[in-house]
Amino acid sequence: MPAEDLRTTVVIPTYDERENVERMAKAVLSVPGVKLLFVDDNSPDGTGEIIDSIAARDERVSCLHRAGKEGLGRAYVAGFAAALEDGAEKVIQMDCDFSHNPEDISRLISEDAELVIGSRYVSGGDTPGWPFKRRLISRCGGIFIRTVTGMPLRDPTGGFKCWRAETLRKIDFASVASAGYSFQLEMNHRAWKRGCSIKEIPIVFTDRAAGYSKISANIAVESIKIALKLRFERK
Repeated sequence: MPAEDLRTTVVIPTYDERENVERMAKAVLSVPGVKLLFVDDNSPDGTGEIIDSIAARDERVSCLHRAGKEGLGRAYVAGFAAALEDGAEKVIQMDCDFSHNPEDISRLISEDAELVIGSRYVSGGDTPGWPFKRRLISRCGGIFIRTVTGMPLRDPTGGFKCWRAETLRKIDFASVASAGYSFQLEMNHRAWKRGCSIKEIPIVFTDRAAGYSKISANIAVESIKIALKLRFERK
């Protein structure tokens, strides 16, 4: 496919994902019209080198190598900036562990909104395999965030998204405070505050099958802090 037809860039941060990157690249590249940009934080398991070998075989794949682990948010900011500089018209962000299904990429791209969020909590969305306690914490967290920030999203921390390039350009990346997982919440909030059209579509979120999870209890605390900060942030 000619380069001019590759109008969407899929940005995927990686850290110790050697067990997933080959399969993920194959799955993402089965979607027509996309490029794939991995952002690797100098993974000690050699993930970056594996990505380089994939890129050597397929020009649609590239890897942004960073010096070390600075957090998910910083990785996405670097990836977004690179995708915009490369001329992407739309930018997909997703996890590398298959908790976000690559088959849903086309649905995200096809929706007519400035920001499309794959939502676990709209009708048709699901989190199979989650224990009751995890579901409860996640649901209550969403209610808290909606109440505190006023942002009318069912899944305010959703991380499987499609951005229009012009929407990302409206956001001052330098002002984004969240380095970790609460980056998702902060970016959604910034888009909403700027009056961007946002649409949630249902996805099924499944836990990773390979590798280890980076999720910890600190993420919930971080999200609460960011939500409170955003509540009192100037427009």
